[in-house]
Amino acid sequence: MPVFYDTHAHLDYPEYEKDFAEVLARAQAAGIAKIIAIGTDLASSRRALALAEQHAPIYAAVGWHPGNAHEAPADIRPELRELARHPKAVAIGEIGLDYYRLPSRGGDAPVAGEPEATARRRHEADELYKQKQAEIFRQQLEVAVETGLNCVIHQRSSFDDLFAQIQPFATRTRGVFHCFGESGERLQQILGLGWLVSYTGIVTFKNGQNIRDAVAATPLGQFMLETDCPYLAPVPHRGQRGEPAFVKEIAETVAQVKLCSLDELSAATCRTAHEFFPKLA
Repeated sequence: MPVFYDTHAHLDYPEYEKDFAEVLARAQAAGIAKIIAIGTDLASSRRALALAEQHAPIYAAVGWHPGNAHEAPADIRPELRELARHPKAVAIGEIGLDYYRLPSRGGDAPVAGEPEATARRRHEADELYKQKQAEIFRQQLEVAVETGLNCVIHQRSSFDDLFAQIQPFATRTRGVFHCFGESGERLQQILGLGWLVSYTGIVTFKNGQNIRDAVAATPLGQFMLETDCPYLAPVPHRGQRGEPAFVKEIAETVAQVKLCSLDELSAATCRTAHEFFPKLA
């Protein structure tokens, strides 16, 4: 059976509390040999590390998700450095920028009939939120450089700002843009840095042709596979809770798109994961 890794799983989420052992057993039965549990804040990162300590196939990424930026301390670096020293902490993540849900719900666009002062306050709230995200992102990139770990990047509706912010760090650390779903031009920008992308169950969706096109354009050795579970369960599990075992279905679709065997895809993606995550044993 070909072996694959789930390089992005939110295993510390409450969705898995009742049947975690069964979830892990199904992953192993499906040939998913290693799983990276992803932190979304300091508490979540600690839970991910605890899972890694308890289960040999699990490793952890530690970091603070941009969607939680308003709750972040002013300086995340001291505690993040400590977490990153753990022997099973393989990356800093997930980190980045996310403008999809700004405080105003509409960014710069005023509501019809809204007073100018109200619109200005909404805009100012958005800008403060973006600034906090950028500051936390920068701090975590600094920790990645200091610790020699690469980064798991979250990006939503913020590509240009994020790409500009990573430039000073681009040759001192590397990143994988998880759940990639951007244009071919942006794909080439990322690969041109020597950074990677990762593909989820969206590649199996009926409306996921743009993701399949991106997979076709990404050379073997420059992408990894992930579930982002409990989200984005692939066909035929769509609408269900995702879990690491579902990498099997993702891999089957990716292999069809790449016109390669599952064994070839296994060798390429596992090798890429080991190269990208230096502490992955």
